Amino acid sequence: MKRLVILGGGESGVGTALLGKEKGYEVFVSDKGTIKQKYRDVLLNNDIDFEDQKHTESKILNADLVMKSPGIPDKVPLIKQIRTQNIEVISEIEFASRYTKANLVAITGSNGKTTTAALTHHILKQEIEVGLAGNIGDSFAKQLLEKNYQNYVLEVSSFQLDDIKYFKPNMAILTNITPDHLDRYDYKFENYIASKFRIVENQSSEDYFIYDADDPVISNHIKNHSIQSKLLPFSLVKQLDEGAYYSNNAITITIDNNKIIMPTQNITLEGKHNIKNAMAASTVAHLLKIRKQTIRESLENFQGVEHRLEHVLRINKVQYINDSKATNVNATYYALESMDAPTVWIVGGEDKGNDYKELFPFVNEKVKAIICLGVDNTKLFEAFGNMVDVIVETQYMSEAVKIAYKVSEAGDNVLLSPACASFDLFENYEDRGRQFKNAVRNL
Repeated sequence: MKRLVILGGGESGVGTALLGKEKGYEVFVSDKGTIKQKYRDVLLNNDIDFEDQKHTESKILNADLVMKSPGIPDKVPLIKQIRTQNIEVISEIEFASRYTKANLVAITGSNGKTTTAALTHHILKQEIEVGLAGNIGDSFAKQLLEKNYQNYVLEVSSFQLDDIKYFKPNMAILTNITPDHLDRYDYKFENYIASKFRIVENQSSEDYFIYDADDPVISNHIKNHSIQSKLLPFSLVKQLDEGAYYSNNAITITIDNNKIIMPTQNITLEGKHNIKNAMAASTVAHLLKIRKQTIRESLENFQGVEHRLEHVLRINKVQYINDSKATNVNATYYALESMDAPTVWIVGGEDKGNDYKELFPFVNEKVKAIICLGVDNTKLFEAFGNMVDVIVETQYMSEAVKIAYKVSEAGDNVLLSPACASFDLFENYEDRGRQFKNAVRNL
């Protein structure tokens, strides 16, 4: 019996453990931190051997196969040790994909992947059986076990792509590439770019690669590397013969001379970046023969993703917007770009080496006050101190929201769009977003 060792007892780890057991592996789960109660219960109920708060090397180095959680960097000594013993190390999407013949739509990118994945799933599920997994909701492995759909939409991160071997989506979407997570890539942007492009490395000429043709990083990489799959670009600025483009308030999609045109006046998602997400999702739907009417109606009734430009409440004619999922500068760029009223901006957290320059035009034009919410806000004061009349700092969400309430006037927006990771003051971006929403509701 082959031994499968799983490092990390979270969603992807426990999903892999269940699928591994079902497929006849001897399974062992090891987590250096504490495994949450809900996951402990699943492991106990399924008689799966596990440990937490430690990694026992003797129980790990005798593995035939290791699945590591995307949160564990390659630099960790234990991982190096596993690799020197030539034990195969893979990610959960790689493990799960070995046990399905389903049609896979995989979506990655620095920003927009969650919205694009949720929107693609929303359109497809109107007409076909389809699961949504990966970084979003249940793990892919667990869904294979429970549902075994014919189609899956997977949101995949660069960390998951780092540990693939044969993973081959029928349709791959790359939304954009901006510097992010560089601490995991030796601070080399090209390493991060290569990691994102692994999404197409096993594709053949039967498969499709859907990408943002306006992104210079992507276009440049495609010019200099050969990609086997059929290219379907999308663009806001140029008219394309093949792929999707936007002009005169409509999206035109052409695949093999088969053209559809969709008006966009009534799309629920706001902002130019969401037109791009809509083009990517609609291209997949068109490939899978979803009817044009269904695609259009789905774009018009899609509610968006929690913590991504989510309209919370309007109080005294001030709109409160939760964009906690903006954990990098580029995501906040989109948020500020889509603001159409004077904005009180709540920003800050754990800085990943941010360069705030690209936000200057929007801050000058739209932001009337800045509330810094982080342990260390020096960099924000240096960047924006001279641009706004009001800039204050706090370490409590409830206080940040109270200050925003005081400095805003009728017709303003209050926007939480941190441009930073959340780990200095919050458990994760979801926790940060929920605290914001609770504080707004308590005003």
